[in-house]
Amino acid sequence: MKSPNKNLLSPFKALKYLVKKPVTIEIPKVEREAADRYRGFHTNDWETCIGCGTCADICPTDAIRMDKVPGLEIEQGKTDERPVIDYGRCCWCAFCVDICPSGSLKMTRDYTYIDEDPNNFIYVADENGFGDERHIEGYQRNEDTDLLDLERVPMIHEEAGFRRGSFVEYVRGFSWGEAMREASRCVECGICTNTCPAHMDIPGYIRTIWDNDMEEGIRLVYESNPLPGVCGRVCTHKCEEVCAIAHRGDPISIRWLKRYIVDNAPDEMYRETVMSAVSKAGSGNVAIVGSGPSGLSAAYYLRTLGYEVTVYEALPLAGGVMRYGIPRYRLPEEALDRDLAFLTEAGVKILTNTPVGKKMTLEKLGKEYDAVYISTGFMKARSLSIPGSDNPGVFNAMEFLPAVRDYERGTAEMPAIAESIVVIGGGNVAFDAARSAVRLQMKKYGRVDIKVTALESMDELPADLDEIEEGRDEGLRIIPSRSPLEIVTEDGKIKGVKTAACLSVFDEEGRFAPVTDENDMLLIEGEQVFVSIGQSPDYSYIPESIRERLAFKGNRLETDDKGRTSIEWLFAGGDIVRGPDIITAIADGHNAAKGIDELLNKE
Repeated sequence: MKSPNKNLLSPFKALKYLVKKPVTIEIPKVEREAADRYRGFHTNDWETCIGCGTCADICPTDAIRMDKVPGLEIEQGKTDERPVIDYGRCCWCAFCVDICPSGSLKMTRDYTYIDEDPNNFIYVADENGFGDERHIEGYQRNEDTDLLDLERVPMIHEEAGFRRGSFVEYVRGFSWGEAMREASRCVECGICTNTCPAHMDIPGYIRTIWDNDMEEGIRLVYESNPLPGVCGRVCTHKCEEVCAIAHRGDPISIRWLKRYIVDNAPDEMYRETVMSAVSKAGSGNVAIVGSGPSGLSAAYYLRTLGYEVTVYEALPLAGGVMRYGIPRYRLPEEALDRDLAFLTEAGVKILTNTPVGKKMTLEKLGKEYDAVYISTGFMKARSLSIPGSDNPGVFNAMEFLPAVRDYERGTAEMPAIAESIVVIGGGNVAFDAARSAVRLQMKKYGRVDIKVTALESMDELPADLDEIEEGRDEGLRIIPSRSPLEIVTEDGKIKGVKTAACLSVFDEEGRFAPVTDENDMLLIEGEQVFVSIGQSPDYSYIPESIRERLAFKGNRLETDDKGRTSIEWLFAGGDIVRGPDIITAIADGHNAAKGIDELLNKE
């Protein structure tokens, strides 16, 4: 049956091509322009690339590997590796572009390249592209193809109105579903592990949340941190600052995920993990001076190596700055006590109310023990030497905060608290003191009148952003860029702090050298002043006969990377070596345990 639309002359139409000039494309001299979103050869901006290897991990054909680049300087938050692409394997799916955390990896419209050597198709992607010099940008990631979840799961916080009147911990922690969602955002690149002072296996323990394997999570945490309940709350989380996801979105909530593991692992699982790592071999005995994070870390890892460990603590309770310097609303007593309980079950002996330097001297410890580790922290406050600073209404934050903690646990009266307060300092300790004072003012007066002033501008304040924003929500008034000149008094009573404008804090070489404008004066009114301008060590327990044999840099002891001092049996770490930071102190304790073991177990 004939089709009604069939033309009998149709077959003869093709005859016209017999005389028409054919269309040819000469390669490589003449190329046809590819579509705007063509997936051609890759480029990689090395200035932006962090060497995380996420592109290699996702590649379905194993066309990407990560190679070290000789001479490439390793920067904070980056590795010295860059992606190498095998175009013999590449399927041009663009998953590598869709997932690149930094956005450095892109694709061009270039699609032709001729070479007889197949090895030339294995290429270290860089900004120069591949094959020719056009590099017209092609395929680009968009919202529909982006494979990363860039927004962190919000952590529930108590509202400011509740926080002002309570020392109860206000960060509530992740639920199971929230922790799972947040853990799913991690690309497991390990950049965070390189930056963490303790080099914790962060991708590993985050993976255990996704796998719902709390036992493995606790084991991985304890490999490098025996105080996870503390660090899950108050770690300085340097790891989050270099998180690969943070290049285009919010960093993974690493600290809170660690806390989720710790808070949700049952005690028996916890206990079994801790105890299974402890060696029963009798390797020797070690004394530790100071029960802060560094001393306790060294104690635990020495126990895992079989050493008998005794910790000497001058104060009534163990914990150092964790117990006496950090407010309860950030670090509840129960979290610290739980960490300590497992350490003592592991065999760490802690002697409280036992200051070294009096009945028990450092020389005596050196004779009675095989090695001694000192980690006494920065619990001594620096004083402010300006007129009026000797007034009884002026307090150091490092005196005030322990008094508040004693009051909270019911062993002391409420510290003296005025109706209006000025806090001098812009670091975390200053904000801890100010926010603690907020709670005491609310309890005593029902209102808040606290001003925080610092040399630094708002953008330069050294305190964590959380501390600043939450403090402001709780009623703190922040007055930045002011230099205190005098505590103004009248008839012995404080009227306020006289300040001048601070134009800069450091000179061009980064040295502390404030520049002020005394034509710009301001009286910050208040009846009480708290000073927080830094902490320093107390070496009064070290006799001159030992001190003269030690090396110091400023007010810090000098050691090697395993805590060794110039005296064979004496090791040191924590704040007195590297300055205040809990996770760094924990890392120092771990490294010192290795150094002590090398000294005492040379075989």
